Amino acid sequence: MITASPTSRLSPPVRDWRELWRESFTDATALLAAVGLADRADLLPPDDAGFPLRVPRGFAARMRHGDPGDPLLLQVLPRRAEHDDAPGYSTDAVGDMASKAGHGILHKYDGRALLIASGSCAVNCRYCFRRHFPYGEEIAAAGQWREALARVREDTSIRELILSGGDPLSLATHKLEELTRGLAELPHVIRLRIHTRLPVVLPERVDDAFTDWLAAIPLQKVVVLHANHANEFDAAVDAACARLRGAGATVLNQAVLLRGINDEVKTLAALCERSFAAGVLPYYLHQLDRVQGAAHFEVDDDRAVWLVDALRAHLPGYLVPRLVRELPGDPSKRPIADFAR
Repeated sequence: MITASPTSRLSPPVRDWRELWRESFTDATALLAAVGLADRADLLPPDDAGFPLRVPRGFAARMRHGDPGDPLLLQVLPRRAEHDDAPGYSTDAVGDMASKAGHGILHKYDGRALLIASGSCAVNCRYCFRRHFPYGEEIAAAGQWREALARVREDTSIRELILSGGDPLSLATHKLEELTRGLAELPHVIRLRIHTRLPVVLPERVDDAFTDWLAAIPLQKVVVLHANHANEFDAAVDAACARLRGAGATVLNQAVLLRGINDEVKTLAALCERSFAAGVLPYYLHQLDRVQGAAHFEVDDDRAVWLVDALRAHLPGYLVPRLVRELPGDPSKRPIADFAR
């Protein structure tokens, strides 16, 4: 007779990520109550400022109880400032619509095409540059990716496919498998890059079926995570990152510089150190994309440059992310030092 080991008896079963997703907070007052701020409904705008709230409970559990300035809470909590009309802010901050190359396909940069894989995210970040994007009309995964793949097949200059969204990992693994079956017909594509926040906010998504799929892809694989603060990492996130690396992916982190959240040298240094401790190399530090509703997060360019200069005095060079901004029509991300000061 086979008996369970002591470890297996003590370890609870891992819950399915889709079940955990369904249990996410979608009501801001309920989120405030869960983090000990039930009396702070005065912080909230009416109707979530037109951008629905979604926060996995595991991510909320990492927030500091009773702290209205918690850096994780401030990233996801709707605020009245989102209604402010800020000059220079638009609904299409990075020129996505001008770079459309087909249904659900953006082609901004040489050799790379970006597929809008899904309109869903496990967490709705309030500074999201695609918070106004017309996802209902622009999903590359529709029709088993046929139109997107046909467009990439026609352009043999495309060497790398980037899955973005929304969050591509919001798709079921069998839907991602449809894409990679089609990639077998595209020998000019040598890399698959996945931009995702799910391994950070819902690490259970990196399950056996997903890592089996990722490991089987006969391409170079890059997974770009998105964490803005060291407190976003915990043991479950560390394990998800290890599984991604074990499936053969290079794992990077890109962060957004956000006022009141990570705009201090000590905070940024802790993020870089903590991500590397999880096996994730700091990659980009983005200046805020100027999307309507997010102006209260912006850090001015001079301070941004000073912060990264100061980081270099505290960290080895490989832990210092590149400070960049995306501008509509530019052929690449632009280093902030090119136009700051």
